[in-house]
Amino acid sequence: MSEMRWSEACERNRAPILAVLQRHLAPRERVLEIGSGTGQHAEHFARALPHLQWQASDHPDHLPGIAARLQAAGLPNTPAPWPLQAVLSPTPGLGPLPAAPLAFDAVFSANTLHIMSWAHVQALFAGLPAVMAADALLCVYGPFNEQGTSSSESNRQFDGWLKARDPASGIRDADAVDALAAGVGLVLIEDAAMPANNRLRVWRRTG
Repeated sequence: MSEMRWSEACERNRAPILAVLQRHLAPRERVLEIGSGTGQHAEHFARALPHLQWQASDHPDHLPGIAARLQAAGLPNTPAPWPLQAVLSPTPGLGPLPAAPLAFDAVFSANTLHIMSWAHVQALFAGLPAVMAADALLCVYGPFNEQGTSSSESNRQFDGWLKARDPASGIRDADAVDALAAGVGLVLIEDAAMPANNRLRVWRRTG
């Protein structure tokens, strides 16, 4: 079996995230998770929300560990994870798109926007219409800046650490992300405060 990676942060944040997801995803059926990482969120949320089909996805290098975790969990609502990521060529978007029904009625992503370059964040949003159904939700968890300013000292230090490791990464400004969302027909419907100065922002597709 492939080695399963572990994230302590996933264990800490899964309960408050789930509390928000339970409200928004109750009437939904199919969720695409972009950037599933260790697969811990996919396992926990799929178990807690058994009415959903939870489709994990990530860079191909991460899929064996995600698949091993989901196989060990033995949940009936977690199909095999997909290789999927934000790509810049041949056109910015999400790829590779599998030959499968892609009209997901919700998309979830946690702790991804600050890891990617801004160009890849733009590509992720540009690719959302190809995978979202009409009236679908987008739920994104992580730290955000407010009008270019860190929301806390810990986030300011974290942003510095990110940029020292990779100058293209960094905590994103909420207004800039909202502008990307608006550009693909998404309207913000909730901005929920989370522990450790994170947010869970939820948009609804209107166009």
